[in-house]
Amino acid sequence: MSPWGFVRACYEACIAYELWTRGLNVETQVALPLVYEAVRIDAGYRIDMMVAGVLIVEIKAVSEITPIHKAQLLSYLRLSGLRVGLLLNFNVVRLRDGLTRMVN
Repeated sequence: MSPWGFVRACYEACIAYELWTRGLNVETQVALPLVYEAVRIDAGYRIDMMVAGVLIVEIKAVSEITPIHKAQLLSYLRLSGLRVGLLLNFNVVRLRDGLTRMVN
């Protein structure tokens, strides 16, 4: 939960709406299958948000971004074939302090 008391899903919905009103294509909770030996396996992976088909956004409301959060985003980048991702942590006083950019 963030300092404002909202859970992650609230931030996801608001960001998606803001990006959509600015004309960007935004998909939320995008299923990301695992491909193993040419077989698609639904391993339960879900990307919080994909923007314009080129950017993955993972939204958090945690006390700190840990290596597991970064590993999750890096895994999503590798599985999807996309190059750029953002981790947004809303449990900070200044949003820029909760922003982590990652490149595959």
